[in-house]
Amino acid sequence: MSELEKAARAAAEAADNTEMVRQIAAVLAAQQLLAQQPQAPACQHQHRQGRSAAEWLGIGAAVCVGGVGLAFASIAIAIGALSVAVLALVVRSMWADVQQGKGRR
Repeated sequence: MSELEKAARAAAEAADNTEMVRQIAAVLAAQQLLAQQPQAPACQHQHRQGRSAAEWLGIGAAVCVGGVGLAFASIAIAIGALSVAVLALVVRSMWADVQQGKGRR
């Protein structure tokens, strides 16, 4: 083998070694960056200390609207029950009148 071929082969090996050193340096730099970042906790559920004022206002508004709706529903049920009771009394009175009228004839 000539000196020129030996030199070419040594240059190729050196280039391969240089590339390998660059890749190793890149891997080490990436590992250092990952080590510097804070690790995520194992538990993905994060517990909050409390609710914000906007959340409490939203909850309060929802409770108020629900309470008013429940009050209107109660009033509607009461009016319906009263109407049924009055209708029952009227029908009973009419039935009594019809029964008395049959007895007279």
